[in-house]
Amino acid sequence: MSFLGIDIGSRYIKAVLLEKGTVKKWIKVETSYEPLNRSLEILGKYNPEKTVATGYGRHLLSFNGNIPTITEIKAFAIGAKVLIPSCRTIIDIGGQDTKIISLDEKGNVKKFEMNDKCAAGTGRFLEIMASALGYSIDEFGKIESNIESSLQISSMCTVFAESEVISLIAKGISREEITIAIHKAIAKRVLSMLKKVSLEEDIVFAGGCAGNILLKKLIEIEIKKKIITPEKYHFTGALGAAIFAEKI
Repeated sequence: MSFLGIDIGSRYIKAVLLEKGTVKKWIKVETSYEPLNRSLEILGKYNPEKTVATGYGRHLLSFNGNIPTITEIKAFAIGAKVLIPSCRTIIDIGGQDTKIISLDEKGNVKKFEMNDKCAAGTGRFLEIMASALGYSIDEFGKIESNIESSLQISSMCTVFAESEVISLIAKGISREEITIAIHKAIAKRVLSMLKKVSLEEDIVFAGGCAGNILLKKLIEIEIKKKIITPEKYHFTGALGAAIFAEKI
């Protein structure tokens, strides 16, 4: 039998196809303006016996395809524990929200903290800031973290932060210095969220922003601990959903 876990995110749809407990396919496509159709295309192409959906748009498949769903918290807990068995804390910065998840030694969720009220500190926030500074999102996360700067971004609201960035550029402050300040602000926000749950190692960085090298380094500096980024960090939630599908 084949089992599909599908994570419908705001920017990308990720899917993992399992057969006999082995990953047969890692699938990633842009969500675009038709997340339901893109998701149904994946289901039609691979025709799994069982599917479980998670992510920002999981209810689209629940309403339109009678597909069972699980929360991102549960999916990421399962997926992260498989990718990094020693995982006890998950940092997930996605396109629309930030989540901190604390696990016990068996991988059960002990506690979690979530920011989903606005785009502050999320992948979308980073995309807007990168655009304001004339960077691609990939370039934005590769700026050297050793640039000395005491600059601080006073607002994490996307609208106000973008205006502040434009103002700083007009004052002649370098793009690199502003970039460091933006990432430091997000790292401090993550630290604040981590303090509300237990910060135990190993700490796993998952979600779309886990590929941002600069952000990872600055979070490590803030929390004074090392962070592990799995090779398949994009697929943490989809993998968790696929494993859950195999068990139900």
